[in-house]
Amino acid sequence: MAFSDAQRQGLDAVLDVLIPPSPDGRLPGAGQLHLAGTVETLLAAMPPLPEMIERGLVELEAIAARRAGCAFAALPAAERSAALDELNGGEHGFPPVLALYAFAAYYQQPPVLAAIGLEPRPPHPGGYETVAGDLSLLAPVRQRGRIWRDCS
Repeated sequence: MAFSDAQRQGLDAVLDVLIPPSPDGRLPGAGQLHLAGTVETLLAAMPPLPEMIERGLVELEAIAARRAGCAFAALPAAERSAALDELNGGEHGFPPVLALYAFAAYYQQPPVLAAIGLEPRPPHPGGYETVAGDLSLLAPVRQRGRIWRDCS
């Protein structure tokens, strides 16, 4: 199942409520980074979730139309929060895992990593140096031998 362009636009607006831009403009909002597609990909790994999100988006559009006669993405920020509160108080509220996926996608984005003072790259292959430790501490574990069974 794939979200329509309008649903992705609505999801980006939701993501901007979950992770808004910082007041100083240093950090963009999650929706400004257009993370709806990334979140959609993450949701696809759990089959019931995309359908739940889609139902929530449909209901959110209905709430926005009833409140202001426009799409959710066209609502002012304060109205978006109020519409989300109304949605989450009903039967089609978004599952909490949406926020988890939003944060996971957000903190992988190069502009966000740079804004918080990290190099916008994965830790490997550049990697971090590890300090050589005292591996003799593992001797009792190694002496114990194999204690697991093969799963086939």
